[in-house]
Order: sequence, then structure tokens, then C-alpha cells
Amino acid sequence: MNLNNIFLNTAAGSLLLCFSACATSANTDTSVIKPVIITEPVKYDADDPAIWINPKDPAKSLVIGTDKDANGALYVFDLKGKIVKVVDSMQRPNNVDIAYGLMLNGQPTDFAVTTERYTHKLRFFSLPDMQPIDNGGIPVFEGENEPQFRDLMGIAVYTAPDGKHYAIVGRKTGPSGSYLWQYLLQDNGQGKVKATLVRKFGNYSGKKEIEAIAVDNEAGYVYYSDEQFGVRQYYADPAKGNEELAVFGKTGFSEDHEGISIYKGSNIDGYILVSDQGANQFHLFSRAGLDHKPVKVVKVTASHSDGSDIVSQPLDSTFKHGLFVVMSDDRTFHYYRWEDIAGQPETKR
Repeated sequence: MNLNNIFLNTAAGSLLLCFSACATSANTDTSVIKPVIITEPVKYDADDPAIWINPKDPAKSLVIGTDKDANGALYVFDLKGKIVKVVDSMQRPNNVDIAYGLMLNGQPTDFAVTTERYTHKLRFFSLPDMQPIDNGGIPVFEGENEPQFRDLMGIAVYTAPDGKHYAIVGRKTGPSGSYLWQYLLQDNGQGKVKATLVRKFGNYSGKKEIEAIAVDNEAGYVYYSDEQFGVRQYYADPAKGNEELAVFGKTGFSEDHEGISIYKGSNIDGYILVSDQGANQFHLFSRAGLDHKPVKVVKVTASHSDGSDIVSQPLDSTFKHGLFVVMSDDRTFHYYRWEDIAGQPETKR
């Protein structure tokens, strides 16, 4: 079940269409957008968030954020930015993603998955209770001869039209052409997650590293930030091959290309938001197809943002058109309203 199809409504869609009509060419909003909520701080080093939409009551949705430290944790926040749970004793959890409806013990299970960098493992937790469902973690990048090639960083989950779930995993460094590894996620027969390697893919410029990964389930694409180079696009379905489909965002960034978030409208309308970390801003590109035109650059209060996540569904009275969550280097996560990011439509003269 894909919740993006469940919660889309006319309010989000109309705002999307207005923004499309008013921002036909790239422009920079010189004002700094302020968050409506800043979360309580994590203990060490905030890095990456993911948003879980509660299917029974969207106002009770959660934000899961990583605290990237050798003694790190996953922090669970409510929509007011309050900490509601901490899963600690984790060895440098880096990035996190969520997905819905993985079949475990015959039951559809929503889950969060994070890369535990120092153990070279993926860690899986059921949602919303955040109970471990991985027998202590699943090793990845096994068989690599270079230790740094197993230093986990990025993670994104692809939910295919047939309901299969895949984890796409990145690392601190790796060879071009097979930088990312993709794993099929299934029940191990005992109600826990197992992961089976299905492909290796992904070009790499060699300039810095690849951390941010995002999957567009509906369009069937995976994107990742090749830092200081651009954003690369591939098919998310391993059966469609490893051809690189597009590279965009190669100009206009001040430093590192970081977090990628996808604002989804009806069909495949929407925007791809990419963090320009050194400038405290996000570049917005058109979502559809392979020609991702630059639309807008938005400055935010969040400082040196690594990770981000966004949903277009209405959640509560504060986030009526969508929620954009951005990591900030002051150990917090910032919550932005979509209408503040999109801005007001220009008046025709």
C-alpha cells in the first residue's frame, strides 16, 4: 500500500499547480524561510530525518531522526517537535528511511531502516512502536576487500508496484559503476527481515562521496547526490538495468549536494528538492521525466543541512499542504510548511 496515493487531496494539488504556473524559470528567493517548529535537540549530531504518516490519524504522524555518533540513536519526534522515544546504543546511525506494508508473519508492517555505520549493518524497526525486527542487524557490502567500502551512509527503500520492497544502500566510498547495492527485503521465515543482494550499480565522480539517496516509488526512479558533481538518476526496478538515465544540478551549488526530497503532486507532478549544504538553501527541480528543469532556490534557517524529507499530504492544522523536515547542525530538525517553501504566487501585470 502506498500512502502517497491515499492522502493526496485537492488542497495540496491546487497549491502545486499554482506554484508551477508562477515559477517557470529558476529564481532565488532572497528571504530566509523560517521553520514553524524546531525539534528538541538530539544528544550528539543530528543528520537525517524520515517522516512516517499514521494511516489512522495523520495528526499522529512521526518524524524519525538519526543522531550520528559512535554512541548514537534514532530519535522519534511528534509533529510538535517533542521527543517521544529514543532507540539508543547504536553505533553511528547515519541515514534513515521508512516504508509501508512489508509482509512479516503474514502481517503488513511499516518500518524504519537506518545504516549503522560502524557495524556495517542495516537496522530495521517496526512502526510506530520502534521494535527491532532484524535479529540485531543485517550485514551489507559483504565481500568487499577494502574496509572503507563497507562504511555505510545512505539508505532509501523502493516499494515496487507488485509490493516488493528493496533497500538501496550507499557508503562513504566505492567503485564507480557499483557504488550502490540493492537488496530485496523479505520475511526470513521467523517474522524478521532478511535482505538478498539483487544488483550493484551507480556511477561515481570521485570528487567526494555519495550519501543522500531518494526513491520515487510512483515514477520508478532512484536519485542520489554525487557530492560536488550533481544528482544522478536510475531506474529503481533492478530488472530495468543499470543505465544512467540523467544527471542534473551540476551548476549553481556552492559546495556539497546533499539531502534529496521529493514533493509529490497528482500523477508524477511535483518537485525534487536538493540541499545546497554550504549555502543553507535548497534547489527545486521539476519532478517529471528525465529533464529536471531548475524551478527555484529557497534559503532556509536550518544550517548546513545534510538530510531532509518531505510529504505532500495534509497532516494537521499546521501542516495542511505538506511537511518539509530539514536537519540543522545545531542538533535539531526544522519543520517547514510547504506553502512557505513554495511561496506566494506572482501577480500578473
